[in-house]
Amino acid sequence: MAKTSAAPNSPTEVDWWREETIARSMGYSRVAGIDEAGRGPLAGPVVAACVALDREFPLHPQLNDSKLLSSLTRERLYQWIEEHAIVIGVGRAEPEEIDRLNILRSTHLAMKRAWQQITPPPDFVLIDGLPVSSFPCPQRSIVKGDRCSASIAAASIIAKVTRDHLMEEYDRLYPEYDFSRNKGYPTADHLRRLALHGPSAIHRRSFGPVAQLSIAFDRT
Repeated sequence: MAKTSAAPNSPTEVDWWREETIARSMGYSRVAGIDEAGRGPLAGPVVAACVALDREFPLHPQLNDSKLLSSLTRERLYQWIEEHAIVIGVGRAEPEEIDRLNILRSTHLAMKRAWQQITPPPDFVLIDGLPVSSFPCPQRSIVKGDRCSASIAAASIIAKVTRDHLMEEYDRLYPEYDFSRNKGYPTADHLRRLALHGPSAIHRRSFGPVAQLSIAFDRT
């Protein structure tokens, strides 16, 4: 089966295996990418994924940062990654943890939980963004890593689609907020619904718009 080293939709020629190859040249054998979804919403968990891809398979021609893809393309890639990944781990931090720890520490917690879901866990991880403090194994952090590392791009898609599915489930529990469409992000319609109904059980009360409304509704 033919192999490819760059996703054709990339704006420039990118060696999508470069970071994984460097890690393996340093002696690491179980290398995975980590990314998260859901730092900005006002409701729902932050979700992280840890993914190691099988290099025996050619990269999907549309593999890229999940934010650059349509929802339909993400769903298709989600299925492709599930079929061709060596391992996938998913972790999350709940709204109450976000309120207690703050969003940065909760994001790092979700990433560690995703890593812990894999047995044996990866011995080296490529993390999108900035370094994660006290991570259980060696790491390399890469700003916009989901646009240059196949493993991180795959993790970004798994994390995003997983979280979107969770918010669609929450929409059935809290239909008044239309979570299936806004996914908890602070859209104008979500803010209007939040002002009308007040915060739900999955809203992040430490986030400004929710905190202000929580005080107002507590007084009524």
